[in-house]
Amino acid sequence: MINAAIVGLGWWGRTLVESAQGSDFIRFVRAATRTVSPEVKAFADTYKLRLAESFDALLKDSNVQAVVLCTPHSMHTRQVVAAAQAGKHVFCEKPFALTKSDAERAVEASRKAGVTLGLGYNRRFHPEMTKLRDRIRSGGLGVMMHVEATMTFPNALMLKPTQWRANREETPCGGLTPMGVHAIDGIIDLCGAIDQVYCQSFRRVVEIDSDDTTSILFRMKEGMSGYLGTLTATGAGFSFQVFGSKGWVRLEGMTHVAGASSEERRTRLFGTCKFQPSKGDAEVWQAETLDAGRATLEAFANAASGGPAFPIPLDQMIHGAAVTEAVIRSAGSGKVEKVG
Repeated sequence: MINAAIVGLGWWGRTLVESAQGSDFIRFVRAATRTVSPEVKAFADTYKLRLAESFDALLKDSNVQAVVLCTPHSMHTRQVVAAAQAGKHVFCEKPFALTKSDAERAVEASRKAGVTLGLGYNRRFHPEMTKLRDRIRSGGLGVMMHVEATMTFPNALMLKPTQWRANREETPCGGLTPMGVHAIDGIIDLCGAIDQVYCQSFRRVVEIDSDDTTSILFRMKEGMSGYLGTLTATGAGFSFQVFGSKGWVRLEGMTHVAGASSEERRTRLFGTCKFQPSKGDAEVWQAETLDAGRATLEAFANAASGGPAFPIPLDQMIHGAAVTEAVIRSAGSGKVEKVG
């Protein structure tokens, strides 16, 4: 059992604490957050979290073996490095970093300290993604040709200008960082390294200074093409589809809608699934219900306890950040950009 501290008690930080309840592998014992409101205090009391006065105070607590970061992206690298240097295992919510160099710094710090580094791409841990990965690698889809994803939610319609998620510097390319990076991680997992990207991103509806409509084209090093669209001011949805010479598979589900119930945010990431072979009838089924956040946290805790390595390799964490950096660069340049 790993004793962990949660850093950041916004809606997603609270969701992760709820996910870990009853786990045999990880438990949250402390917390730190920038704003300690009556609501935060009540939550901490309910889940028996001792509030620390600062992040640095958590790092000095010998009873805390790991920290889980649910903080703004711009803070991740500094916090990962500090936690690693303090000998704490680190689980970082996505996006890991917005530049390759920051990701490399964080990974190097964890390697040097000999601590486990986990990353919150929880969709990778769902059984439907595992089945899709196995189908691709066994040749069940034939030659892979294309992958595409669409991720949408209405969250930007609810944001106030004072909230950090409404800050263009924190959320470049609109839905890229809160949603799209999940799909990018899935593309890397299933199709390998991404070679080049082209992005267009702009604002159509929302009043805050943030894009709400973003679309990205990819070309993988192994030759496949890809597409990702994110919209932050419409109904919630998730679609991930891969196409091969023997057929295609589409996974559908939900995104993390702010204000939705904790149970919905944790268990409805995947819903209807379909396999359409090149010849023959389609297969349609419903994904099993699973708390993917809990599965991800437990994989991290197992790795930190000396078990199997965390399933997302460190080089893929770095590559994901490099792809994110190239996407943001392309949105600014209006050109196809190579991934560093």
